[in-house]
Formats: sequence, structure tokens, C-alpha cells
Amino acid sequence: MGDIEFEYKRHGALCLIANFVVATGQVIEPSIGPTRTEEDFVAHIKRIVDTDPTAGWVFVTDQPNTHMSEGLVRFVGERCISDAELGTKRKEGILQTMPSRKEFLEDPSHRIRFIFTPKHTSWMNQIEIWFRILARRLLKRGSLASLEQLRECLLDFITYFNKVLPVIA
Repeated sequence: MGDIEFEYKRHGALCLIANFVVATGQVIEPSIGPTRTEEDFVAHIKRIVDTDPTAGWVFVTDQPNTHMSEGLVRFVGERCISDAELGTKRKEGILQTMPSRKEFLEDPSHRIRFIFTPKHTSWMNQIEIWFRILARRLLKRGSLASLEQLRECLLDFITYFNKVLPVIA
């Protein structure tokens, strides 16, 4: 861990939710906000899907509960199965348990589906590798005076990365 200057002052934190397109080597449609709740993740996925609403989407992600949430299942159900009976969370049907929600989200017949990496394998997930690049090239040496400055630096880095670094990253 690097040394922290005695003048160091934390100005807060932001959550970056991002998608890495393996075919292009680019980060698309980042979401930056104060939290990473179920609602934040579902809104992010909706935004991504809405960039091409009729396309097939495969998201590779890790396994926190926000990535297998009721809201995400309802979104995929609405977009992929017009008359889906999803049940009730903790009671019945697809929504009953985390494993039943995961199975629904992984269904290869859905136009929008998820592939969940095994636990403790962040090295398999391309966006996690990109997050390490972000941390090493931007955040490690960053000295930022506000959350707005952090947000601007993140967006600037993503723009720079998408133009310059995919080829060499």
C-alpha cells in the first residue's frame, strides 16, 4: 500500500459500473453514481440494452446479489418473454431463490442473458482486468479535490482508453 500524505483528505466515493466489449476492447456506457444497489445495476443494464434494443446481449459478470436480483429478472423477463410468470421473491417461481434467479438469467434461449464467473476468479472477467488498468494508470496517483473532479477524470480516462489504449492494453 502506498504512503498517504498527512494532508490526505477523503472527499467521498463514487461507484463505477462499466461494460467492456471484448471484440472492440472498449468500455461502453459507464454509469457513475454514489451507490451500487440493485436499482443502479438494473438501470445500467437497461441503458446498455437500449443502445440496441433488438440485439442479443451476453453479459459476463461476477456473482454479487445485485447481479441476480429480482429487478434484473423482471427486466429480462419483460424484454425476452412477454407472458413470463416469474413468481414471488422468497415464495415461489423463478424469483423464489437466488439460484432460481441465476438459472433464469443464464438461460441461453434468452436474447439477454448472463454468464456468471465462478467466485474468486476476477482474472477471468475482462472488466475486472480493465478496472485494474484504471486503478494503476489513473487512481493510484490521482489527487482529486472533489467527487465531480473524480467523475470527470473517470470519464476522460474512459474516452482516452477507448481511443488509444485498446490496441496496447
